[in-house]
Amino acid sequence: MDSEKITVFDENQRALGTETRGDIHQKGLWHETFHCWFITEDLGESFIYLQLRSDRKKDFSSLLDITAAGHLLANESVENGIREVKEELGIDLHFSDLTKLAVIKDVITMDSFIDNEFAHVFLYKMDDSIQDFQLQQDEVSGMVRAKFQDFYDLCFKLIEKIGVEGFEINSCEEQIEVNKTITLLDLVPHQDAYLQEVVTRIKDEIS
Repeated sequence: MDSEKITVFDENQRALGTETRGDIHQKGLWHETFHCWFITEDLGESFIYLQLRSDRKKDFSSLLDITAAGHLLANESVENGIREVKEELGIDLHFSDLTKLAVIKDVITMDSFIDNEFAHVFLYKMDDSIQDFQLQQDEVSGMVRAKFQDFYDLCFKLIEKIGVEGFEINSCEEQIEVNKTITLLDLVPHQDAYLQEVVTRIKDEIS
């Protein structure tokens, strides 16, 4: 995966050429990603879905994250990013099913990892059940949902913890019910500005 070729950009999103995925994260080069957040309505209340990253993942294993997301390869368009939904979640969508929210800069800096993304962010309004997710277990080991307003307040640090419910697939490939409390420390460490812009734009779409 680190050898995949990805287009690199300057800070104004002008293409400069291609680099391997490994070099992009080592050097902190700007690149494009596809982010898709799922939302649903249940008894008149909005819920947002978060994936649980597999403990087999190299980066941010066992943390909660965007419903489906991934890098755009050098030969891919933004529309091709829809493949991430099928690959990770087993849900077959058309690009026309999505609502575009924005292109948002998303920066994550760790000791040996610098992720500078132009994230093409989309929203999918889901009618199906959480049980309809068919997860690619090398990538995703669970799916939970939170009340959207709670998640919004968490992202703006108006509250410190929220409840989530859903399921996790354990090492024996058994589906285990999840009902627990989480904080921001349980999420992949996206910038506050990224999360806050995402939830603001989602709120505008569902209000």
